[in-house]
Amino acid sequence: MTSQNLLEVSARLQEAVERITDPPDNAEDIYDRFEMTAIAILDSEHENYPEGDLSRHLEAILSAKRRGLGLEPFGEI
Repeated sequence: MTSQNLLEVSARLQEAVERITDPPDNAEDIYDRFEMTAIAILDSEHENYPEGDLSRHLEAILSAKRRGLGLEPFGEI
């Protein structure tokens, strides 16, 4: 996966979550939206990338999102 591919996947994830019209109830709800959308991207696009690359990238995004939302202490991974 090139850095351009990574940026495009990240942007698609962010844009898809932003298109969800119902306002989130809390930080966990925001994270759930990212997680569900990441799963949908993985399901539909995993064949377009070397094995495991897309999954690892999405997992890294989700981990950072959890920490950013205060749902996971920074010391834990």
